[in-house]
Amino acid sequence: MDSVAINGMSPSNHTYSCSSSSSRNSSNNSSSSSSNSSSNSNKQHYAAADSNSSTPAKSFVPCKVCGDKASGYHYGVTSCEGCKGFFRRSIQKQIEYRCLRDGKCLVIRLNRNRCQYCRFKKCLAVGMSRDSVRYGRVPKRSRERGPEDSVPTTTTTTTSTTTTGVQQLTSSAGTGNNNNNNNNNNNNNNNNTSSQNNNNNNNNNNGQGGNAMPRIPPSAVAEADQSDTDVKQLAVYDVILQVSQAHHAHCGFTEESTRGLIRKPMIIPASDSSQPASPEDPEAASSTAETVESQRIWLWQQFATRVTPSVQRVVEFAKRVPGFCDLSQDDQLILIKVGFFEVWLSHISKMTTDSSMTFEDGTYITRQQMELMYEPDFVAALMQFTSSLNAHQLTDAELGLFSGAVLLGERAGLNDVKAVQRLQDRLLEALRVQTSRNHNGTGGEAASASGCASISGVSQRIPELRALGARHANLLDWFRRNWTKLKLPPLFAEIFDIPKCEEDLQ
Repeated sequence: MDSVAINGMSPSNHTYSCSSSSSRNSSNNSSSSSSNSSSNSNKQHYAAADSNSSTPAKSFVPCKVCGDKASGYHYGVTSCEGCKGFFRRSIQKQIEYRCLRDGKCLVIRLNRNRCQYCRFKKCLAVGMSRDSVRYGRVPKRSRERGPEDSVPTTTTTTTSTTTTGVQQLTSSAGTGNNNNNNNNNNNNNNNNTSSQNNNNNNNNNNGQGGNAMPRIPPSAVAEADQSDTDVKQLAVYDVILQVSQAHHAHCGFTEESTRGLIRKPMIIPASDSSQPASPEDPEAASSTAETVESQRIWLWQQFATRVTPSVQRVVEFAKRVPGFCDLSQDDQLILIKVGFFEVWLSHISKMTTDSSMTFEDGTYITRQQMELMYEPDFVAALMQFTSSLNAHQLTDAELGLFSGAVLLGERAGLNDVKAVQRLQDRLLEALRVQTSRNHNGTGGEAASASGCASISGVSQRIPELRALGARHANLLDWFRRNWTKLKLPPLFAEIFDIPKCEEDLQ
């Protein structure tokens, strides 16, 4: 697990270590003067009381994001009013945040507004979701319960050995928690008989012998397993966050981008010959054929002009997919050139119906016009795919994860196939988590099973899309044979390997 993920869960530990220290000072001051107003002020400011205090001071339930006083369950997580409002604004306005410290900022009450990227990342990491339905104020019993009853994942004591943050658990996993464990391991290596005696003494004395190996309580094992799960979940949430923001920034077909889009038809200019061709008139038939070809060329040029901006968008999107830039330049180029059409089609699927396809600028091309450009069978397969994908009702974030997985498919000529496969598996896992949360709620085995079924259905669209991409590449042979008749944008010609000049043929 990288440092970004570990640091993402650490702020609560730092926050409550400071709060505990201040609470002890406040408790000592209040014992000498219970009516002192400064003591009351400190008590209000540092509400997380020390669990070792002799008086069971009332404590609030902390916000899982920043540690401030939680006001209720908002978007499925115990959180404060500030983080609730911040998360609501972020998802409603689909704001793209950036971090100046590589995603390593602490998120605590005092500086939670300093880095919005890390704050939003923390919101997702603790489980905030726009589709959660748990709302309301914190019950009085929960507000007044002592620190020993507080949520264990966000509250710690002043003793460093009892801190339960992910950062400490991961850092201590390979070194042990105390010197006794290390000494006992050395003793075990040097003298097996002594080790057995120590273990027997440990069993007889319940782990309180001189050099005996301390007995690890089941709760500690469960806690370690939970911390490992938290680290893995945080890594998944980080992928979801990065890909979602990349999709919103570099896709022209998001819900926000297409809201209020005015559609207008793509009208083919009228030809010189308005009379239909007669079978008995070869010249008229030849003229009609030329007219059809000229219309096809015109449509392709209009099509290419509107698709070209998406080439740069897909390139920028790919660069922000976690792990993509770690691949070799050759592999990156292969993935983008071969996978561009598939990624673009997954993006524009929301703007495609059985009768038309609408571009970013609102211009739409009819099914009949597409059949003139390609062939009826291919257009029928394309429309069938977009209909199947739209049936899953993917959100923008889910569609971004899906298109990222499509981009990272196995392609001919890749140097590091296994690395690409690992990246795709990571995105598919993130897509599974996101679809399970959004479409099946948060509960139980039934939701998990339903989520698996949902991601299975979405994953089946990937081979269908790949088959369409292969057919599309074959249909572009007409371009390569007739490149002298076309005036295509250079970027469009390059992405599809269409010659632009004689030198490209050599």
